[in-house]
Amino acid sequence: MRTGRRGQYRRAAIFGCAVLTGVGAAINSAQVRLGQTVAVIGLGGVGLSAVLGALAAGAREVIAVDTLPAKLDAALALGATRAFRADDPDLVAQVKAATRGGVDVAIEAASSVRALDAAYKMTRRGGTTVTCSLPPPSHTFNVPAVNLVAEERTLKGSYLGSSVPARDIPHYIALFKAGRLPVDKLITHRLTLDQINEGFDRLASGEAVRQVILF
Repeated sequence: MRTGRRGQYRRAAIFGCAVLTGVGAAINSAQVRLGQTVAVIGLGGVGLSAVLGALAAGAREVIAVDTLPAKLDAALALGATRAFRADDPDLVAQVKAATRGGVDVAIEAASSVRALDAAYKMTRRGGTTVTCSLPPPSHTFNVPAVNLVAEERTLKGSYLGSSVPARDIPHYIALFKAGRLPVDKLITHRLTLDQINEGFDRLASGEAVRQVILF
């Protein structure tokens, strides 16, 4: 297909849930600041968007965490500075050693209480842990109360990236046009409507990040 308006529409379609949620988790909810260190756990469309959001906000270091090597490679290609396997039993210790005590901000996007626990543990004193995923309602997360107080931690939930679409989408598009938020790199597949089941299979296997259906 020719480029032009259709190509613009394909890119514009990405500024939906994943980008609003992931970029918003970094910019709105965590309020990542220039020079901070950030870890993102879970590198689906939302998590990789959070990586881009943290970089756009000026993070000095962005650490990517996932169980799939392909997702870690994707995060590094987007600008993440380090990558760690989520299933490594020494994950938290490795991240804390790499960041001299933990990250300023940890964003959990894996829909897993275990991932949220790791995110909280790798956050430094005075840091912020944000969860923007939706695990099963019956799952619970335990936080040592004295740790939360004594280390002056912040634990936040982020629904759809704390977004106001009328405010945030134009802002994110402006960042994209300036080359600071390359969300088009999240598009891994383009498919027609009759290939929709193939698209769902790719999502289930973790092969795809964002897929665009062409009409």
